[in-house]
Amino acid sequence: MEDYKTSQYTLPLAIVVAGALIAGAIYMGDSTPSASSGQASSIQAVNTNIDLVPVSEADHIIGSPDAPVVIVEYSDTECPFCKSFHFTMKDIMSTYGNKVAWVYRHFPIVSLHLKAPKESEATECAAELGGDQTFWNYINKIFETTNSNDSLDPQELPKIAGAIGLDVSAFNTCLESGKYKDMVTQSVEEAVKAGARGTPYSIIIAKDGTKTVINGAEPIDMVKSKINALLK
Repeated sequence: MEDYKTSQYTLPLAIVVAGALIAGAIYMGDSTPSASSGQASSIQAVNTNIDLVPVSEADHIIGSPDAPVVIVEYSDTECPFCKSFHFTMKDIMSTYGNKVAWVYRHFPIVSLHLKAPKESEATECAAELGGDQTFWNYINKIFETTNSNDSLDPQELPKIAGAIGLDVSAFNTCLESGKYKDMVTQSVEEAVKAGARGTPYSIIIAKDGTKTVINGAEPIDMVKSKINALLK
């Protein structure tokens, strides 16, 4: 249990992991998801002390795992700042092309968003039925559809599946089975172990293994400055 000072991007919260309450976590955000880029942002590169599960074939990734920069993001589909940062990351990928790869991992915060864990499971069902690109199509649609903070009606989940071309009956069978519940829980545990205390939480990994943390929905200019520092 550790207390963190709130900032432009953070507010206190508590999260539930594997049935245990972990207090003192941080919910990223302020009154608006896109904070001013005028505030100075220190670039803290860390070579050790971030216990991050290595990127593997099991991950959902846009780009090559061998890209000069890999960004591993832990996110919650009902977090408004995750929604904002999702579109920031889409802009980053458009800007940097094959120089950057984007890995998405689950970090639903149950104490704030009861619906988020099931939405995470839904994205995995989409991946099972349609492959990795379908995972990204599904999660993009969730962020486009939800107004965040548990506003997405669960009945929309199969509708989203149908909208992106999945077999809705097979999707419902997968989702109702709960087969990805443990996987999502494990992802949350791994996020906390890697230093996440709120969402979104992202780690930029350079080719030499240097790691830089993106705390919260940092403005795109801040994110670019961190990427550029690692691409030099």
